[in-house]
Amino acid sequence: MATISQKRQAMARRLPVGAEVQRNGGVHFRVWAPRRRKVEVNFVVAAQAAAVEPLLLTAEDDGYFSGFAPRASTGTRYGFRLDDEVLVLPDPASRRQPEGPHGPSEVVDPASYVWRDGQWPGISLLGQVFYEMHIGTFTREGTWQAAVRHLPALAELGITTLEVMPVAEFDGQFGWGYDGVDLFAPTRLYGTPDDFRHFVDEAHRHGLGVMLDVVYNHFGPVGNYLGQFSAAYLSPKHRTDWGEAVNFDGDNCQPVREFFIANAGYWADEFHIDGLRLDAVQAIFDDSSEHIVAAVRRRVHEAAGGRNTLVVAEDEFQDSRRLRGGDPHSGRLDAAWNDDFHHSARVASTGHAEYYFGDYLGTPQELISAVKWGYLYQGQWNHRQERHRGFPALDVEAPQFVIFLQNHDQIGNSPQGRRLHELTSPGRHRALTALLLLAPGTPLLFQGQEFSASSRFQYFADHQGELAELVRTGRHDCLRQFGRMAGPDAAEHLADPADRLTFEASKLDHAERALHAEAYVLHRDLLRLRREDPVFAAQRADRLHGSVLSGEAFLLRYLGREGDDRLLLVNLGRDLDCRPMTDPLLVPPSGRRWKLLWSSESPCYGGAGAGVLDPRHWFLPGHAAIVLAPEPLD
Repeated sequence: MATISQKRQAMARRLPVGAEVQRNGGVHFRVWAPRRRKVEVNFVVAAQAAAVEPLLLTAEDDGYFSGFAPRASTGTRYGFRLDDEVLVLPDPASRRQPEGPHGPSEVVDPASYVWRDGQWPGISLLGQVFYEMHIGTFTREGTWQAAVRHLPALAELGITTLEVMPVAEFDGQFGWGYDGVDLFAPTRLYGTPDDFRHFVDEAHRHGLGVMLDVVYNHFGPVGNYLGQFSAAYLSPKHRTDWGEAVNFDGDNCQPVREFFIANAGYWADEFHIDGLRLDAVQAIFDDSSEHIVAAVRRRVHEAAGGRNTLVVAEDEFQDSRRLRGGDPHSGRLDAAWNDDFHHSARVASTGHAEYYFGDYLGTPQELISAVKWGYLYQGQWNHRQERHRGFPALDVEAPQFVIFLQNHDQIGNSPQGRRLHELTSPGRHRALTALLLLAPGTPLLFQGQEFSASSRFQYFADHQGELAELVRTGRHDCLRQFGRMAGPDAAEHLADPADRLTFEASKLDHAERALHAEAYVLHRDLLRLRREDPVFAAQRADRLHGSVLSGEAFLLRYLGREGDDRLLLVNLGRDLDCRPMTDPLLVPPSGRRWKLLWSSESPCYGGAGAGVLDPRHWFLPGHAAIVLAPEPLD
């Protein structure tokens, strides 16, 4: 008689757990349930169909249970009954939850989708322009199929990689996606798993990479049944701002680590995802010899089968050691979001310095430093947080810092969910857009930013009852830390996260791409300049110098080959008469003079006119940015 190990080897499996269709028919099931003595698969039978007997799984030595169902196939719905209890639970590694996180799981065969992206090379960091999108609000329909229609426009704009907000199945009919509970199941709300695959396939056909935002620091508050299988999924010694942390380093953590590492590889293997964006890595606690973040990055690369992949993260602690990869206890990352750039630019453009924005001055020197050195906080004492923030990062390459003026957090977690163009002057917005898109860091745009979308992006979560009230109260209490929200009239102006109208109001209207053509053309032209101009395309912060011209104006000098330099002048204040002109960075290369290459004041962007450059009397218009390039003297 064959041993359990021999039977397992006979079954072709892509993942260590879950339901997997076998080449010669039938489905193999495997689940980790160390706290249970008995596990059986119960099948959901469609009306008029013959009953299917439950499948009793065989216990393995390490807490796993497995078995083969010859009559099961793609589309079969099932659940696990544990120790003869009444409740039938969804598969922790379900590939699809067609009725949501509380319903039965469905067998999915990833091999049934025929991919057409065999020549797709993947993505590398240099030259990337990220575009963050939430599938539920990116279109009115809120589906993968509807999003596909807009891929050509994004490619034409100059976007190179789509960064999709989390799609793991969660409770309710709408949400941001950070409350996922079925990490292997793309939510039913946006379409089928094959709809997701088609979206990625079409993105690759249009030259667009696709990265997926994943949450490995906590589980959602509703629909998480993992504790019924094992208490070891959660850590007894770590805790996050969102509840119990995941157990990556405690007792019985190895199967938990295997679960998450498999999940990371799953997206690269079965969905051809080009990389992951890890949410809040500062809340991923791991004292193991190899940090789980490093293991995730390695598995994504392996599962991609030779395609180039990236793993990017949000990191509140700004731990630059992750970007060097020299410390195995920190975990290796390819890039990280740079909140400091956003916060300083936000203060500079709006004048508002409440709550965490109070950690920044918004001065020209801050913006120069953020462009050249990445993080502003590299170990200095932060008085609000009462701790040293960040780690030295002067040697980190500029493309490893993902910079932005908007993202889902910074819009959605603000008092009214307003976009930056609503909060500042049109001229300042154009000037900062130029700084963002011509800086050597890796820029990220948030959906609709390219055409100054009128729809705000607010926090929405379809919670019910007491949880909905807790979320509502919690958000109000958090937003009260913005001084202007502390008044008694503030609460009545906050959108209710549980109200479907809050979700609907956050949806984009893509007709505004034409209606707000000036903003769209601005972004398109700047991205073309970034891509086609060799000096900007090099992304060399080590060949960039900056100077402060006034209290709100500054310059950046990009050193090119053989004197082919570029000069970016940014003025966020009043008109500036540059006299006396004592800054040597203003001087053109020897034997040349400056010519105007680009101006944010061009009428095609909504400006008043680019004006004429007088080399003897420099005049820099207020709320504007201009780019100069050298040309030979007559």
